[in-house]
Amino acid sequence: MIFDTHCHLNDDALFSSIDEILEEAKKVGVNKLLVVGWDKNSSISAVHLAEKYSEIYAAIGFHPSNVFNATEEEYKEVMSYISHPKVVAVGEIGLDYHWNKTIEERKIQKDFFIRQIKIANEHCKPITIHNREAFEDCLEILKEYKPKMGGVMHCYSGSLESLPEVLNLGLLIGLGGTLTFTNAKKIKEICEEAPLEKIVVETDAPYLSPHPLRGTTNVPKNIALVVDEIARIKKISKKHIIDVLYQNSCKMFHV
Repeated sequence: MIFDTHCHLNDDALFSSIDEILEEAKKVGVNKLLVVGWDKNSSISAVHLAEKYSEIYAAIGFHPSNVFNATEEEYKEVMSYISHPKVVAVGEIGLDYHWNKTIEERKIQKDFFIRQIKIANEHCKPITIHNREAFEDCLEILKEYKPKMGGVMHCYSGSLESLPEVLNLGLLIGLGGTLTFTNAKKIKEICEEAPLEKIVVETDAPYLSPHPLRGTTNVPKNIALVVDEIARIKKISKKHIIDVLYQNSCKMFHV
């Protein structure tokens, strides 16, 4: 059994084909999926999908690139779902400095990130963390406002040296399609060094399709290629890896 801990079936690229996508995912052993929101509409859509499909769970929140136009009413509406039985995390939240370069923009992202960590802690929910070109600031916030229930560093991009600090915060490392890229030396080293008990797998579908499918629309069934790469790197049986990753995921998200 495999748990895709980060996908966007609420994205327009996948939404119209969900039944077929889920059926194909089941064929490779995917029986749980966390559909992650990035703004008001996508978060509410994730909840509705979780209500409709037993294998889907929802994460609600505002992606750092979507915090600038989020109104207080929208924030409150999204967080009104935080106690829903199928909402198992707040996310994806974090920092993204790729497009937002000014001090003012980055302060808005930091403040929104902290606010969402706090509400996750208040409601005993783990978080799923987006970080792009902001790892040090992201880590500093996580140290100061430690996520009480832990969480996942989605698409981990930190250094090998930072790995112990991240794990000490009760966070797991999310590994996805980038692990399979032929030139992805750093993340392969992370996979080799990180304890298997501290790893979960994810697709980020419809994004980040694994090798050799790069450039195509990613779907949850492709998570099998990520599991294969972990088995190759760690030189552990695929069955053992699948069992441990599944236990890690269910424990983190309390399902």
